[in-house]
Amino acid sequence: MKNLSPKDIENLYTDYLMVSTRLCTATGLSNLTDNAISHDKITRLLSSDVFSSQSIWKEVKPFVREIENSQGCISIDDSIQEKPYTDENPLICRHFDHTKNRSVKGVNFITAQYCSEQASLPVAIDFITKPGQAINPKTGKVKRKGAKTKNALYRELLMTVRNNHVNFGYVLNDIWFSSSENMGFVKETIKVDFVMAIKGNRKVALSLDDKLKGKYVKIEALPLENDAIIPVWFEQVGFPVCAAKQVFKNGDGSQGILYLVTSDLSLTYEQVTSIYQKRWKVEEYHKSVKSNASFAKSPTKSVSNKIKSL
Repeated sequence: MKNLSPKDIENLYTDYLMVSTRLCTATGLSNLTDNAISHDKITRLLSSDVFSSQSIWKEVKPFVREIENSQGCISIDDSIQEKPYTDENPLICRHFDHTKNRSVKGVNFITAQYCSEQASLPVAIDFITKPGQAINPKTGKVKRKGAKTKNALYRELLMTVRNNHVNFGYVLNDIWFSSSENMGFVKETIKVDFVMAIKGNRKVALSLDDKLKGKYVKIEALPLENDAIIPVWFEQVGFPVCAAKQVFKNGDGSQGILYLVTSDLSLTYEQVTSIYQKRWKVEEYHKSVKSNASFAKSPTKSVSNKIKSL
């Protein structure tokens, strides 16, 4: 065991994170190996390289090349691993959690997941850090401020994926990333199509003529049938999209409504909903990371070590 390479130690540390049911530390792993691997060696490994899109692409590239195709999808979403008892720093701080409709303290990370019929793999990742400070105008209290918005990171992840020459045809995301700017970026800069969920209060025009006249209505006010798809125009998007309404039942039996838009005008309703269904793969990945990689059990203090432990 003394001749283990850094990669061997990294793989061992990964296994340790996946099977441990207790607090995960460099000392804990060292003790499990009867000190054959020193605490310092593990700590140096965690400090040597920050987990990033570059490092994750190095790992997944050969597998992506086997499964990629022009119908593949890039699904983007963010998630928060709560760390309520850890000292605050630019990485571990308060972020708004839209699933709870309140702010929580933890690590907020955003992932681009490649999805094909064969498999799904993370291909780019970033972390929302807040190194700056600002005064809340309503409360007068000092709060942390990020250098970049989540939507800016969304676009950076897509540029990273494109620069890595990944073959895909669609970008998928929920309502939190469906801004007009992001729609234009996907279609005109990345040059692929999108299927995005939007809020029911988003306003659209029913024709180019209506758009030019400034005649807009909320999409939830449209008489959309459950299996219909119609062309609409957003005020700040330079091309038409197709809109659809999906009605479904929630786990508690209540009815849910999802409004979807796509830049691919050739898609049918069934194709739109089928493609968007692949978006859930990135949420499955986030749940797996948080439940299987002992993310919440890592007590590392430095930002770089915290990111590497993910």
